[in-house]
Amino acid sequence: MDPNSLKALQGAAGGGSEPYSGDLADAHTSSPYLSVYPFTSGTGFGTKYSNPSSLPAGMGYSVAFSPDGADLVGAMSSSPYINAYTWNSGTGFGTKYSNPSSLPPANSYGCTFSPDGATIALTAQYSPYITAYPWSSGFGTKYSNPSSGLPARGRALAFSPDGADLAVTHNNTPCVSVYSWSSGFGAKYSNPSTQATGTGFSAAWSPDGTDLAVAHTDSPYISVWEWSSGFGTKYANPSTLPSTSGQGVAFSPDGADLAVATGNSPYIQVYPWSGSGFGTKYSDPSTLPTGYMYDGIAFTPDGADLATCHAGSPYLSVYPWTSGTGFGTKYSNPSTLPGGENRSLAFTPAAA
Repeated sequence: MDPNSLKALQGAAGGGSEPYSGDLADAHTSSPYLSVYPFTSGTGFGTKYSNPSSLPAGMGYSVAFSPDGADLVGAMSSSPYINAYTWNSGTGFGTKYSNPSSLPPANSYGCTFSPDGATIALTAQYSPYITAYPWSSGFGTKYSNPSSGLPARGRALAFSPDGADLAVTHNNTPCVSVYSWSSGFGAKYSNPSTQATGTGFSAAWSPDGTDLAVAHTDSPYISVWEWSSGFGTKYANPSTLPSTSGQGVAFSPDGADLAVATGNSPYIQVYPWSGSGFGTKYSDPSTLPTGYMYDGIAFTPDGADLATCHAGSPYLSVYPWTSGTGFGTKYSNPSTLPGGENRSLAFTPAAA
């Protein structure tokens, strides 16, 4: 996930004794391009919500809910490249918001809200590769581009839990760039001394903001750095590497586990996580996801379930999750499947 605003929120939103009951949105390659389902931990999928009355114009690459759950935004392959709707859990899509006055330059691959809901940020295929807008029940005037731009096509984004920094993954080494953020782009932080290689496809902050994880195309496929107002030391690689190209990454809400989505079987790998780094990889789920995974992997805000999206039908696979034990039996597929291969997913926050 992007699903990337949820990942930043999970540490604050998790917890509580009641099972999670909210909504699961996904972005996919065929019409209606965005699909949303009620989802309850322990029960699974409910009946798919009706499609929005104003459909996106092209493939969905990323999807995110606002922190209060009142809005849903999708990053798309066709102009206007960003579609935002009011959202009501229980009734579904409301009115589509007017497009921003200054559109992203091309395909938007990632989208996220800041933790306070005051900003929407997107990546794009063409320069400046990243675009950000103030948000208050609609788009404000686009923020100025960062003074130190990305080196290549932007992929995914994640605000730090306190909203003070914005991590952006992109094509080409160093795979990730991080900017300070305060109602606009600040200075770009220096690159890490030990860089990831290839293309960075996904980024996630630990719930306490002290670690930054990036999934990328070249071995070791997952890299995690200490973070304290800049990159610190890179953690040692896991003893069992992910199977191939890292596509998605997510910390559990309590920070005890780190999940990685990859391009080859078993497609999803999860490791215990602590202040000393990676633990021994959990056993694979008994029913594997069906095909290539994308940047669509997220825990429910209570940490009781782990959702993935992938290229093969049923396009969504969700598993019960218990830290220390691992995967439970995969939930039944939704009765109405998404339209085509799934690229991204997001849960509504726990309080929504």
